[in-house]
Amino acid sequence: MNDNFQVSDEVSEALQKGKAVVALETTIFSNLGLPSPKNAEALDRCLAAIRTAGAIPAITAVLDGVARVGLEANEHPRILGAARKIGEREVALAVAQRWDFGATTVSASLLLAARAGIKVFATGGIGGVHRGVSEHGDISADLGALASHPIVTVCAGAKSFLDLPRTLEHLETIGVPVIGVACNDFPAFTVHSSGLPIPARVEDVAELARFAQAHWALGRLGGILTCVPVPLADSLDKSLVDRVIDDSLLAASSAGVEGPAVTPFVLARIAEATGFASVGANLALAENNARVAAELAVQLARLR
Repeated sequence: MNDNFQVSDEVSEALQKGKAVVALETTIFSNLGLPSPKNAEALDRCLAAIRTAGAIPAITAVLDGVARVGLEANEHPRILGAARKIGEREVALAVAQRWDFGATTVSASLLLAARAGIKVFATGGIGGVHRGVSEHGDISADLGALASHPIVTVCAGAKSFLDLPRTLEHLETIGVPVIGVACNDFPAFTVHSSGLPIPARVEDVAELARFAQAHWALGRLGGILTCVPVPLADSLDKSLVDRVIDDSLLAASSAGVEGPAVTPFVLARIAEATGFASVGANLALAENNARVAAELAVQLARLR
């Protein structure tokens, strides 16, 4: 390792011994992802779910100009506050300019996890192709990162306000396998099902682990997108969410909100419209994804 990139002792030892490790982003745990104190609750629940399943959590972030994989408990409060989000392309800039804290998105987390040699990453919902892409060309860097790094990403599908059909088409175009774990439909983040079919299905994490092993054994260099729906009891009503999204996107356009600012704008409106049930759904899916990712990491460690 070097002065610009550090892996914690616990994560490093686990990787050297072939133990199960799960990478995590930090945007969801900052107040850019969830309001305080729910972001702290999300962090605690995800960490506990990973350890209970027998894996080691590896939180990714940039702290004091160093790209980090794995944080100490006394550093956790630092990732809960306001921060600048960093995607894959900004990581080196955050290091070079010695940012105090950069909250990793999916793409940045995949970069750092791959650099450390981690094979499983858990997140909430990925970014994707935005509605009206033909006008503004807005496609999340998450998709390119999924294709570039040999990691299984466990998520609850993509954010529901995105153009989900085009997101799935784009993933096919760039060669990212999309796999449902015991589900046939593509999840829409806090909504259990988008109604769009997933290209392939496995019944459990043991089958998923065998698929991932075969994927890389055949020389595939990229990653796998694994979809796990939000637990049905915590899912939001699709028709309500669709109405709120349509109204929110119109409001965002009228207010000149665009680019990365659209996501928090729309999510805040969904939270308000659902009486903050969306926050509970976000917590539930994040914890569920962390658990499934840890179970997968354990299976992969056994196969290795």
